[in-house]
Order: sequence, then C-alpha cells, then structure tokens
Amino acid sequence: MFSSFSSFANPFQLPRFLRSGDTAAITIDPVEVHDVEVHPVKRARTLKQLLKLNHANNAIIYHNLQFHNHMAHILGSAYLFHAQSDHLNAIYDEESKELEPWQDSPGEVSTYDWRDYLGNPRYQRAYVDFFKDELVLNGYHWHKVLEEYLFKSKEPLINNLISGLGHPLIHLGYAYEFSSRELAMEALAMAACSYNHLHKYLDDPSYTKPSSKPSKSPLEILCRVQKDNRFEGVFSNPSAENLALLFQNHEDLMLEYWNSWHIENPTEDFKASQMAAAALLVASRKPDGAPYDFFLVHVLTTSHAVRILLPLLPAKYHVPLVRQWWLLTLSVYIAQLRPEIMLSSVTDYDLQARDWNWVNKQAIESKHALDAHYVKGLRAMRTAAQTWGDDDQFYLKAAVRFGHEFDGWGGFGVGSDEQSTTQQ
Repeated sequence: MFSSFSSFANPFQLPRFLRSGDTAAITIDPVEVHDVEVHPVKRARTLKQLLKLNHANNAIIYHNLQFHNHMAHILGSAYLFHAQSDHLNAIYDEESKELEPWQDSPGEVSTYDWRDYLGNPRYQRAYVDFFKDELVLNGYHWHKVLEEYLFKSKEPLINNLISGLGHPLIHLGYAYEFSSRELAMEALAMAACSYNHLHKYLDDPSYTKPSSKPSKSPLEILCRVQKDNRFEGVFSNPSAENLALLFQNHEDLMLEYWNSWHIENPTEDFKASQMAAAALLVASRKPDGAPYDFFLVHVLTTSHAVRILLPLLPAKYHVPLVRQWWLLTLSVYIAQLRPEIMLSSVTDYDLQARDWNWVNKQAIESKHALDAHYVKGLRAMRTAAQTWGDDDQFYLKAAVRFGHEFDGWGGFGVGSDEQSTTQQ
C-alpha cells in the first residue's frame, strides 16, 4: 500500500547539482514554484490532496499499458489558471473515470537490477516503489534521487525523456513546478517504463553530424520537410504507430533533418523553437473545421516542459534536451503526414477584443475545461508569452484561435487506438 508522502517542505532552493556555470546555457528566468504542500489557501490544499489521492490510487500507465495518467497535468494547469476547489474536484472526478488502479508488478526492482526492466511498463508499480524507497534512503530529498537516476550513468535517463510521446518530460516539469516529490518519483518511473531506442541519438555522439543545409529556424526546416517528396507515400494515415516505423525504415532521412537545426545562440534558438511549437499545433489546422491534432499538441506541451526545466538543469544538458525535443517534433510531424503550416492563419487572426483574460476563462469555464490537453495547450502558450513577451500578439492569437475553434481531437488515423503512445 502506498504511504502518504508529502512534498519537500522547505522553501525551494536549487540544489548544488542544479547550479552550473557551464557554457552553452539557455538563459531564462525560472517560473514560480508553487509549493502547495505548505500553502494555506483552500484551493492549494485541495490540489495537494488530489495529487496524493491520484498517486496512491491510480496507475501512471493504463489501458493495456498504452495511455498515460494526465491527472497531475490538468490539475496543475487548472490551478495555475486560478481554478477553485470545486473545479479541481470536478476535474478529478472526470479524469478518474478512465484511470485504472495499480496492479502488482511481476517482481521487485532493486539498485542492482533497476536498469534490467527499462522499457517494460508492467514494472511501473515496482519502479514507483523502488524510487520511493530511494527517497527514504536520501532523507526525503527528492532532488538527490533525481540527481542519481537522471544523470549518473553511462546512458542517463535524462537523454530519453521524450519516450512515451514526451510524457516523462512533461511529468518531470510538473514535479519541479509544484515542488512535489510524489510527482518526481512518478516521473522517474514513467521514464523508466517508457525507455526505448531514442536514447541512443543523445547518448552516442556519432549520430550528431554537420549538416549540408543548416538552418537556425525550426519552422523553416519543418517547411522543408513538408515539401520533401522523399516522404511521399511513406505513411498512408496519421498514427502513433508510424513513429517506430519511421526510425526503423527512414532513420537516415530523419537524422538529416534532425542535424539541420544549427543551434548557435541557444537562448534565441530555443525562443524560436517555442514559437514553432505553437505554430505547429495551431497553424497546421485545416480551415475546413477539421479537429486539432492530438499528437501535435504534445510538441507544444513538451516544449513547455523544456521551458520549465531549463533554468533548473545543469547547463551541459540544455542544448541536448532541446535537441531531444526537436527529435520528437520531427518524428511526430512526419508521422502525422507533415501538414502544411499556414502561419498567416495565426498572424492575421482577428482577436475581436479577446485577451488573455478570455483565454484564462476558457481554460476553466468552457465546455472543454475538463480536457487535459486543451487546458495544457492554452497554458503552454500563455507561459511562452510570459517568457518571451508577445508584442506582436502571436501567442495570444494562437491561444485565442485554439481556444475558440477547439471541438475535440483528431489525428488518430483509421482504426487506430487513441493515445497509443507508451512505447513510442
């Protein structure tokens, strides 16, 4: 049975391993940390209780070990949109309907064999228990457990956070943002269970090569991918199942574009990548009323997670983490049949006097306020605007268009199982 673990109660301070003077750092201010464990306001206490309830009762991977538990993501996002306790409880009730209870793993995991079960989601309970035991041994200092298991090995978990469609990366961002050791241990378990072949592209430097057509613009490269006829006929339908096939059958072509992004000024180039993430979701939607693409929203929410984590990670991991995101972005874009990105559909969008207050209201009061990915998408664009400024209102226009037009998700392909992403 899960015991009740509380978040780190001391005021948030960056531990030693997160304060690095290495070069090639991406320099942005950290977001505010919301330590709901010690916050006296009612809605903060509600969030704390619901996160603990989810941690104790609900598996982090469910539905034939294919879907990821997004409870913490939507609760945290709604909280930051100033949702009150009643709405947070409503989210929990709705999201819980499809979640599943924990199941025993085939065996235990120990310090001697914890890497033997990487990539096996049947061991999710065992991994959570293992990392929680490590938490106890480290005096409940969850940062020390993350330091040990994210960074300290020849093939560290930090280099495979984009597995499982980036959900370990997203979950880790919420762990830091809410100073939650429960979420931190879940994020480690999620990373362990989702571990796959993608780590080699970061672990093995031979995959990184000079490009014959380098570009500083992720959007420009995506437009080149969209027009590249070598991808014609590679896939007939958009699907998460395309991701594994893409690397199996077209690795050289993938890596050609992965290496095309020339990161020269890391901070400015990351800024460009955040714009690309928003554009890819919103500006790729066809004007015929087609639904927004479920997989492309993960490009945006993983970019948001990178933004949360960068100020907290050692500088030597900054560019590699952004390049991880870029690998995920390219693979998802190609797997979803390379939709055209019509930037003018955002830049020319008529706001009709709608502002960020309108966006905030959509996130917690609209008919889609219980949709985790809708709320997270809106929040990611709002945070990007806060991070970089939004003088041209690009992020506001993207968020308003998305908030207004959204009416469900698409992009699953014919006969595909929605969100089947655990091993991708």
